[in-house]
Amino acid sequence: MKAVILAGGLPSTITEENEGIPKPMVEIGEKPIIWHIMKNLSHYGVNDFIVCSGYKSDMIKNYFNDYYIYHSDITVNLKNNTIKIHKNITEDWHVTVADTGLKSSTNERIRKVKPYIGDESFILTYGDCLSNIDINIMTEIHRKNGLIATMAIARPTGRNQTLNIDKEGRLCKDYLQQNETSAWANTGTYIFTNGIFNYLEENDSIERQPIQNLVKDLQVMTYKHDEFWRPVETKRDKEEVIQLWNEGLAPWKVWQEY
Repeated sequence: MKAVILAGGLPSTITEENEGIPKPMVEIGEKPIIWHIMKNLSHYGVNDFIVCSGYKSDMIKNYFNDYYIYHSDITVNLKNNTIKIHKNITEDWHVTVADTGLKSSTNERIRKVKPYIGDESFILTYGDCLSNIDINIMTEIHRKNGLIATMAIARPTGRNQTLNIDKEGRLCKDYLQQNETSAWANTGTYIFTNGIFNYLEENDSIERQPIQNLVKDLQVMTYKHDEFWRPVETKRDKEEVIQLWNEGLAPWKVWQEY
């Protein structure tokens, strides 16, 4: 299964740098957030990625183009203009970086990468959220329910709109209505069948009209993830996840080191 990562937003405001960088390229433990997301997904056997870039797309393209250099020791012979790679560390990943526009909506970004997705179900996630969502379990739920959309939901972090879920796990029609008995929030991680492209209006966000229409058609099942999930949206978020990483307590690190 392929994973589509939304990484095309405006400059990050969670760094101290004068010149903005894409939020997915903000570093946690000297590795960009998008690397953490991809390492997590790769642990579950997802190695085919489509990155929807926009702002400073070249920065993301260069990172993956020179990935083996960033992650390996090198010796550069300046006289001969040659490079020798030592301890060549790479990943078994297939990465497509698509420039989906600077101001495109999420719907537009997804539509623009349809040729790379094909006809199978695919994972969609944001490039600024860390979690230990078990993609294998979520995929099994998606296959069994036979619906167009499976949405991972988690406990709110305090800034999230809570969702109304019925007893079977489907999103209710008034799913954005506050309800104390349904303290769950949208994680921004989905599995979609190819049928999602029938719901993607050009200038809208995936969370709005598409999900609303899918709910009306009884086409959204949820996967309740009751463990770690953290959007990295503020400097405080960044500081907290850096601390977890530096202390060896990062819940999203489910993979083994080399």
